[in-house]
Amino acid sequence: MRSEVPDGDLVRRVADGDPAAIQALVARKLPRMTALAWRMLGDAGEAEDVAQEAMLRAWRQAPRWRPGQARFDTWLHRVALNLCYDRLRRRREVTVGHLPERADESADPARGLEAADVGRRVQAALVRLPDRQREAIILCHYQELSNIEAAALMSVSVEAMESLLSRGRRALRAALLEIAPGGAGA
Repeated sequence: MRSEVPDGDLVRRVADGDPAAIQALVARKLPRMTALAWRMLGDAGEAEDVAQEAMLRAWRQAPRWRPGQARFDTWLHRVALNLCYDRLRRRREVTVGHLPERADESADPARGLEAADVGRRVQAALVRLPDRQREAIILCHYQELSNIEAAALMSVSVEAMESLLSRGRRALRAALLEIAPGGAGA
């Protein structure tokens, strides 16, 4: 269970030009937006660009933000997702490419390499999913939104969200079996 910290006061202070509030908003939201974009796009550089653009739009829109119409976090997720879809449309095809190397922080290098390999395989399977299934999986599993929140963000019913999640999980399972070492696709 995650705790919900209201963003209304922070957004109001951003709208007033408070530098500390801007810094706090970026510190609070940028990592999640970057993670969301990376999972949607599979490219760290593009993910950073999308996350920064989403934060820039949040800063620009802060004076017009009206609490109570929608949660700020929900709005920011929608902005980031729309930016991701814009980039995906421009690509016309989803390519996995090489994922960035990450520093191994584990005590056991072999375990770190194995975890990095699993992460790469999951990301490769994730980008192969249909857009709506990928979006549902990312919002619920990685962004930790409830099915109700994710359904509202995607403008679908909760039942449709659950169906997207179910189909996405099945497709992920099948894709991971295909690309697993020693699996059907190896």
